[in-house]
Amino acid sequence: MSNQAGVKHSLRFGQVVIGPPGSGKTTYCQGMQEFLTRLGRKVVVVNMDPANEGIPYSCAVDISELVTLDDVMDGLKLGPNGGLLYCMEYVEANLDWLENKLKQYSDYYFLFDCPGQVELYTHQSSVKNIFSQLAKWNFRLTAVHLVDSHYCADPAKFISVLCTSLSTMLHVELPHVNVLSKMDLIEQYGKLAFNLDFYTEVMDLTYLLDHLAADPFFKKFRHLNEKLAEVIQDYSLVTFVPLNVQDKESMIRVLQAVDKANGYCFGDLEERNLQAMMSAAVGADFQFNSTLKVQERYVEASGKTVEDEMMEL
Repeated sequence: MSNQAGVKHSLRFGQVVIGPPGSGKTTYCQGMQEFLTRLGRKVVVVNMDPANEGIPYSCAVDISELVTLDDVMDGLKLGPNGGLLYCMEYVEANLDWLENKLKQYSDYYFLFDCPGQVELYTHQSSVKNIFSQLAKWNFRLTAVHLVDSHYCADPAKFISVLCTSLSTMLHVELPHVNVLSKMDLIEQYGKLAFNLDFYTEVMDLTYLLDHLAADPFFKKFRHLNEKLAEVIQDYSLVTFVPLNVQDKESMIRVLQAVDKANGYCFGDLEERNLQAMMSAAVGADFQFNSTLKVQERYVEASGKTVEDEMMEL
């Protein structure tokens, strides 16, 4: 733990990028680093994943200088899951090292590229404690939780994603932006049953339950699925922002959501658009038009009439 608890740290903003393995965290960090640099922000990327090899972005702070997953697995004879848990506990026990690395960048914007193991963000406390310590060092962070957009095409997987996202939001205790990544591949494994805004705004999940009930395997679990849907809707916390890292407009929408969540848009670190700041202040970010544009670009039109869709339902 830090021995410099009385030291006053300058205010710093940033994102902690989390999500399941393969959801695009490292690609997001690379794309966001380039995007923010073009906007004129000074950006530092911190690799917090001890298993991350072949990093494609310029990394100012790399946790593998402190501990690597391969060393832990070889030395302690642990598997990849247990080894990664140990690595994050080791980082938590050596926060002085992290503080000394970060204090070199007092006026930068930070991107923390975090490990992909789900249990780190749902019930294991090391990563949560690291984030809490960053807040004590005067970091204002937003958790950017990436999930693959193609899960929307499978009702069972989408409900699982909602449960994981909700659990992560409650456990991590940071301002949170959930992101549907790889929007250009959203229908790679199947067609969407509803319009995209149904999934981004997490509308009435009873319609998804009807789709699940049509599957003989899930039919016997209908009551359990109903209770899961009730929990998600009772909290009413989970929504998504669609993202394609290659699309400038998509990156802007995610950045606006992040800046609003961590308060960056209310500061004076760069020139602000007054209209954007006021809309954030009153909560008047209407997403329907932007979601419709994303749907038109990435979701193939079904060609069915409203009557045909109603008959199918």
